[in-house]
Amino acid sequence: MHEFTSELEILAGKALAYSLERLKDDPPLDGPRSAQDLFAEVGQTITAQGMGGIEALAVFTDVLARACISTDHPRNLAYIPSAPSEHANLFDLVVGASALYGGSWQEGAGAVFAENQALRWIADLAGLPSSAGGVFAQGGTVGNLSALVVARAQARKRWPDTTRWAIACSAEAHSSIASAAQVMDVDLLLIQPSSDGKLTGVEVARDLVEFHKKGSARVFAVVATAGTTNLGIIDDLKSVGTETKKRDLWFHADGAYGLAALCAPSARPKFDGIELVDSLIVDPHKWLFAPFDACALIYRNPELAKEVHSQNASYLDALHEGGSWNPSDYAINLTRRTRGLPFWFSLAANGTDAYATAMEKTLEIAQVAAEKIRQHPRLELLRDPELSVVAFTRTGWQKSDYKKWSDDLLADQIGFIPASSHQGQPILRFAIVNPWTKVSDIEQILATL
Repeated sequence: MHEFTSELEILAGKALAYSLERLKDDPPLDGPRSAQDLFAEVGQTITAQGMGGIEALAVFTDVLARACISTDHPRNLAYIPSAPSEHANLFDLVVGASALYGGSWQEGAGAVFAENQALRWIADLAGLPSSAGGVFAQGGTVGNLSALVVARAQARKRWPDTTRWAIACSAEAHSSIASAAQVMDVDLLLIQPSSDGKLTGVEVARDLVEFHKKGSARVFAVVATAGTTNLGIIDDLKSVGTETKKRDLWFHADGAYGLAALCAPSARPKFDGIELVDSLIVDPHKWLFAPFDACALIYRNPELAKEVHSQNASYLDALHEGGSWNPSDYAINLTRRTRGLPFWFSLAANGTDAYATAMEKTLEIAQVAAEKIRQHPRLELLRDPELSVVAFTRTGWQKSDYKKWSDDLLADQIGFIPASSHQGQPILRFAIVNPWTKVSDIEQILATL
């Protein structure tokens, strides 16, 4: 099993050929099938004797892969999809073949060095000090949780007699913040944003005062969202950060989707105030053209995170010698793949100017899509897009109509756009993060409405 045989060499050629074909050609959209349907076609794939690598690859490429929706299809505009650059995808193959370990400097110094340069680029875009740093965690949920655990640890030093804690965030914050509160067993103060959907310092100041009057818990962190998943709304980072700092609370920005647009000159002013954060996250696998899974978690003062997340045991003593930068010290992880390397490679190969150009292109397509929706006789734009999420409704449709349309759209292999909701009403939304999404793709989808 661990020998490079002649059969394995043939298999390697076939696997590389499939990978290259997948990179060169437009990806298929494909779609899900039932477990019963898949079993009827492929049967039991894991057996005592094995089916051989070539047959197993065929099962995957001919059947199983086609039962997965391609996140990088230009008309997959659902949720927040992904559009890795060709360089990033290619290098993901290299990372997989290299058996690299990314938890410590001792075992992965070169990889960690490269990842840290990619993190530094993001930190510089956000205007954070030269001391800032962090780690590529699994995803936004783990990144947010890791940062908030550090925030609570700092609050415990400041208010040691407190017995119950809370996180404050907008009612429109990502579900991962509620998940973090659940895992940490802390309360969640959901603050209703202003009428335009933005959380501002006014609402934060008002609700913090009212919450603390009740005395049931103490807020230790305020989370602002730099680009909500559903509508792409950026909270007023400057005013929220200012009010948070006044109260000596931890200021965290969840920019899993939206903070990617920091690299677009046209969008950078929308994030004024990001330089105030104590921590932030952004997922390069969402809108910075990296493959799954990579969340950039960055702290203003990473030493605070190291105090909290470092794992200590006799078998780990050697990792901590000499003050090395160990990525395992900055999030809830020990074992980790070097998930930031494909992102680093694409940045290094293409240059940051190319990232700005690609980002501006997606923002431009979002504006064009919004205008076409405005002109459509049966559609109503929900709001002008702030980033690249374009939300709208179809006049006269109920929830069942949206679902049927979405199911038909996927069945016809035109696109993947399941309905979402806003204020209890069904909506449609385009999440445009793929530079390959063209105006003609938007027009093809709108023609079905």
